[in-house]
Amino acid sequence: MKNRFILILLGLFVYSISNGQTNNNLKLSLRNVVDLAISQSSSVKYEQNRYENYFWRWKNFQAQFRPQLVLSGDLPNYEEGTKPITQNDGSVQFREIGYFKNSAQLAVNQSIPQTGTQIYAKSTLFRYEDLVHDYVNFQGNPYLVGITQPIFAYNWMKWSRKTEPLVYTEAQKNYVESIEEISRKATYRFFKYLAVQTNYKLADNNLKNSKDNLRIAETKIKLGIISENDYSRIKLSVLTAKKALTQANMDLRNADFELKKYIGLEQGSNIELIMPLNMVLFQVNPDKALVQALENRKEATQYERRLIEADRDLTRAKRNNGLGATLRGTYGTTNIADEVPGVYSNTVNQRSLRLSLAIPILDWGKSTSNVKLAESRRDLVIFDVEQDRENFERTVIVQVEQFSLLKEQLEIAQEADKVAGNGYLIALKKFQNGEISITDLNISLSDRDKAKRDYIKSLETYWVSFYRLRELTLYDFEKDQKILYENPLLVGLKK
Repeated sequence: MKNRFILILLGLFVYSISNGQTNNNLKLSLRNVVDLAISQSSSVKYEQNRYENYFWRWKNFQAQFRPQLVLSGDLPNYEEGTKPITQNDGSVQFREIGYFKNSAQLAVNQSIPQTGTQIYAKSTLFRYEDLVHDYVNFQGNPYLVGITQPIFAYNWMKWSRKTEPLVYTEAQKNYVESIEEISRKATYRFFKYLAVQTNYKLADNNLKNSKDNLRIAETKIKLGIISENDYSRIKLSVLTAKKALTQANMDLRNADFELKKYIGLEQGSNIELIMPLNMVLFQVNPDKALVQALENRKEATQYERRLIEADRDLTRAKRNNGLGATLRGTYGTTNIADEVPGVYSNTVNQRSLRLSLAIPILDWGKSTSNVKLAESRRDLVIFDVEQDRENFERTVIVQVEQFSLLKEQLEIAQEADKVAGNGYLIALKKFQNGEISITDLNISLSDRDKAKRDYIKSLETYWVSFYRLRELTLYDFEKDQKILYENPLLVGLKK
């Protein structure tokens, strides 16, 4: 009974281990790796948070130009003690004081960005209670309308309404672009791992074949069929294969850690990559690619914003160079009373009007140099934008041309891999039958390994070019549609 119980426990233990290994063994395609990278990697989480930051910046900007209703006041405002009081003759005497000063204000503020105007309407009520002389007084403005109007001044609101929408549009496009960049970087890491994984398999296969060759050579050396020199070279090939396998194992561990870290996969899981052979060798129209790139990428919006900012800086330099004036005015009613209702009856008008002026007279050429500097910077921005636009357009065209030339390269590399693989198998049989030397076998082995690596490199070139083309245009040419990604941090929020 005791032995049976131990066997049951042992069976459960073995099952749990085998079941755990099955759950942790993952065969991943390139699409799987890319999907993991753009759904759970630390890189995509960073981009989501950065886009969210721009989203709330945009919301904050929009709120600036909407009516703001503000309730403010001092409840309570109490003070007791002594204070220096200035007398009618100018002398100062200390007097005992004690009072409550309470106030409340309800105000509506509105900015008019087209003209830089700020207007407000408010209603105020003040209560003053003198504790020393024992009286209460009320004062207030049932309504008061005010305006602040800069004249000949730089209107920051007008210019921000031009630039901020472009900044937010850039952020939206940059979010999609960043995810496509993550896809491309995940592709790099996929093929880096795949190359190392292939090297490991080749090294493992080479070691097995070398050991088989050594066993055959040990028999032949006893029979005197091969020379001591050939036998020594076969033994050396086993040692070389062991060394190569050890190095390949170390490289595989490093690549494994790097890939899992980038795509957000647990380090304890065992993965095996599947060769991505599902290429779609389609033709891309260069003109269409360029149109989509200029429409979808952030660069076109960025060029426009840079030019507007250059004009803005020049306008600001000019506005700050001459006459500056600000007109302020208010109109409303006011009253003083012993009770609250009296403040709102028999009111009197309250009006004010003020024009503030600032005229530069002598600044030793500072204002003029500021304008000239802004003009020079604007000219430089215009030149840089034109150069950047040309370079960007050329980059898109070159990428399309390179992608179109990959079909023949892939076909050649695939055929070379098959030929070299079959050639090695034939050479291995001939060597084991004594028809060729170890030198010829090593040449065939080298050709097979090189062809396999070249084929993987050709696959990498295709897929990296594929994702690079998507990144440059933000367009899916397979599905013939724009590439869009939803930010899970903003789901349900009105944009």
